[in-house]
Amino acid sequence: MARIVMKFGGTSMAGIERIRNVAARVKREVEAGHQVAVVVSAMAGETDRLVGFCREASSLYDPQEYDVVVSAGEQITSGLLAITLQAMGVPARSWLGWQLPIHTDTAFAKARIGEIDTTALDESLASGVVAVIPGFQGVAEGNRVTTLGRGGSDTSAVAVAAAMKAERCDIYTDVDGVYTTDPRIVPRARKLSKVTYEEMLELASVGAKVLQTRSVGLAMKEQVRVRVLSSFDEARDEDGHRGTLIVGEEEIDDMERQLITGIAHDKNEAKITLTAVPDRPGAVGSIFAPLADAGINVDMIVQNIAHSTGSTDVTFTVPSADLARSLDVLEKGQGEIGYASLVHDTRVAKISVVGVGMRSHAGVASTMFQTLGARGINILAITTSEIKVSVLIEEDYTELAVRVLHTAYGLDAEAA
Repeated sequence: MARIVMKFGGTSMAGIERIRNVAARVKREVEAGHQVAVVVSAMAGETDRLVGFCREASSLYDPQEYDVVVSAGEQITSGLLAITLQAMGVPARSWLGWQLPIHTDTAFAKARIGEIDTTALDESLASGVVAVIPGFQGVAEGNRVTTLGRGGSDTSAVAVAAAMKAERCDIYTDVDGVYTTDPRIVPRARKLSKVTYEEMLELASVGAKVLQTRSVGLAMKEQVRVRVLSSFDEARDEDGHRGTLIVGEEEIDDMERQLITGIAHDKNEAKITLTAVPDRPGAVGSIFAPLADAGINVDMIVQNIAHSTGSTDVTFTVPSADLARSLDVLEKGQGEIGYASLVHDTRVAKISVVGVGMRSHAGVASTMFQTLGARGINILAITTSEIKVSVLIEEDYTELAVRVLHTAYGLDAEAA
């Protein structure tokens, strides 16, 4: 008997018929003798609808009340799945975040899980009852409902798997695994049978929509084996496996021959430029300290070299969802920062190439820059890590950039 966590995304839960499909999959695992905990997302589009209501109410909404609103979607699907399982003869009950409880900090709308008390959950699983848990939510000090940020149900699932010492965490979604890039842009993209935690962490952080970044980081920290697979497709690869396994490097052979694993893109970026910032010690700190205090993550940063003017321009990117809050913070701090003007642009995209093979192979960045340059694609900013190179470009060139880079790095699948 194994303990497993099954997580189902919004498309898997979009309506009663799809919930019945989910329940049938859960029933098969129960009949195989496993103890099962299921983590569910809200129905597809429901969270966006609830977020829209919050933004209509106020562009600078109270994050605590925002969490109360947007956590409702997962509560609905957890109850519906429990009802459906019961109708199929499978003992099941739903557990809300505060009932387990899933303890988090007080960073509302972006809360982090501290610990999960699994005492009641363990007793329920041991008695043969399937636990249905709403993803994305927890409880903070003062019994306030918290949410973990968009895509937070993945993090909930991995955290539950770690807490209950599950054999694996299966993430069911609308794709059948992790691909070398978005197959909607590059039809010849290849499905990967295994990806390292580090590669998946980088891919998720730079725009791959398969898993939430924090969920991968948590899986790596807790060594939770994660499998990504489709809720709708039973297809298996040539080795008889379904989906893509996210594991440690030691489980993947021939690492030296794997130069680039995948290419990701992200259009949810906004570029901000502060002009004529005084060229003095502490000036840059006065820009980013208040943004950090507001819980806003800054990604790419470019500072022009100051010559004889005594001032410099500073450009950086933030998530598009945080643009309004970022501008508000920066406008309030203009006196202290001393910049001349503030310019922003949302028509940008980040393109990234990722692969552990970059550690031992030179020329990855050069290939990227030359390939984009040959197609007349201008690079606005650059960031790198040990296994990643990212560039910021104009949004209109996103799909072209992904296609030409996928070919340049030899990732295209052979024609059938």
